[in-house]
Amino acid sequence: MKRVKILSIVLAAAFVIISTIFYNSPFYAEGNGIGEEQMLARAINGEARGEPYEGQVAVGAVILNRTRDAAFPKSIAGVIYQPGAFTAVSDGQINVPIESNSSVVRAARDALNGWDPTNGCIYYWNPATATSNWIWSRQIVTKIGKHNFAK
Repeated sequence: MKRVKILSIVLAAAFVIISTIFYNSPFYAEGNGIGEEQMLARAINGEARGEPYEGQVAVGAVILNRTRDAAFPKSIAGVIYQPGAFTAVSDGQINVPIESNSSVVRAARDALNGWDPTNGCIYYWNPATATSNWIWSRQIVTKIGKHNFAK
């Protein structure tokens, strides 16, 4: 019985490690045939749907800013699929295709083309729903819609 319990723990740990590596690689998104614009649009949709257009672009910009920060994965898919990073991944919204004429696709395109309303921020949160005390230690640079954006 003890060996079975130990084996279960080892297998669970291995699963977590392997899935973390897999989800942090661009292979996951590319293997599913999802382009960067659509991937970014899906994340924006899940994280900032209902926000002003500038706020949608800002969420996309944060994701792109993270790809250039040494503390985060280097790809859009890697950032988006980083475990625990985005509600849109954990609740499955990331899997919902977005129509090409949607405002979130336009917001993704604008972010990919260099518009960054956050001036380089790598964090954002909704102060009404944030559950992490740590996030409040970040320097707030701007507020857009319901979100704080910080470095």
